[in-house]
Amino acid sequence: MESVEDLSLGPCTASQYLRPFRLRYRQNGISKIWDFMRSHDSVSILIFNTSRQCFVVVKQFRPAVYMCEMEQKCPQNFERKKQETWNPLPNSLPASVGVTYELCAGIVDKPELSLEEIACREILEECGYEVPLATLKRITSYSKEDYSQVENIQDCCQCSQEWTSSKSTPRSGVGVTGSKQTLFYAEVTDEMKASEGGGQPEEGELIEVVEIPLKDSMDFAYNESFPKTMGVIFSFMWFQTNVAPNLLEN
Repeated sequence: MESVEDLSLGPCTASQYLRPFRLRYRQNGISKIWDFMRSHDSVSILIFNTSRQCFVVVKQFRPAVYMCEMEQKCPQNFERKKQETWNPLPNSLPASVGVTYELCAGIVDKPELSLEEIACREILEECGYEVPLATLKRITSYSKEDYSQVENIQDCCQCSQEWTSSKSTPRSGVGVTGSKQTLFYAEVTDEMKASEGGGQPEEGELIEVVEIPLKDSMDFAYNESFPKTMGVIFSFMWFQTNVAPNLLEN
C-alpha cells in the first residue's frame, strides 16, 4: 500500500466522479457566481465487533491527501498556472503521508439499490462481514466533501486541514460539492466473517482492515499522529453516548 511511483500531474477533462459547474444567480437583488463540483452521495458505516469489543475501520492511500501534503512541503512543484499537459512530479514524500484511517464507506452509484443495501455490500467488500440488512441502524446524514474524489489540487488543498496529521480542523463540502453522506451503525461478530475484505482489486481498491479496541478508541480518535476522517471521530463519540452505556449495564 505505502509505495507510489511515476507521479504526474495533469488536467482532469472528464471524470465519472466529478462534474464541474458554474452557477449564475441573484440573491436579494445581488448578482452572484458560484463554482461547484457535482459528485455522488455516499454511505459510511461504523462497524463494531462485539466478539472482541473493537471497531473495524479501513486504512488506505488517498491521492488527494498525498498531493495536499506535497504542495505544502514542495510548493515549487505546483507553481505552474496552467495544467494543460501532464507534468512529472518527483517522489519527494513517502506514500505513508497519504494514508488515512476511515470508516467503511462507498459512493451511491446504483439507483436500483437502497442505501442500506449499498452499505451492506460495502461492509462485505471492504471488511469481509456479512451483515443482515435488518440489523443495520441508520445514525444520520450530513453534507460532506468526499475527499477521496477530489482531483483538483486547489479545491483539495483548501480542504486539507481535516486530513493531515498536523491539523485536525474539520472541513465542510457544502461550498464545493454539497454531496450527502448517510452514516450507519452495524454490529458484527467473528462468526459473521465471510472473507478477508480489502475491497475490489479489479476496481483498483487496496484497503487494509484495521481493528481499534474499544478501550483505546477515544485516544485514537484524538491522536493527530493517526490521520483520519471526521466520520471516525464523530461516530466514535456517537458510540460513547448511545451504545457504550448499554454495554456497561450488561
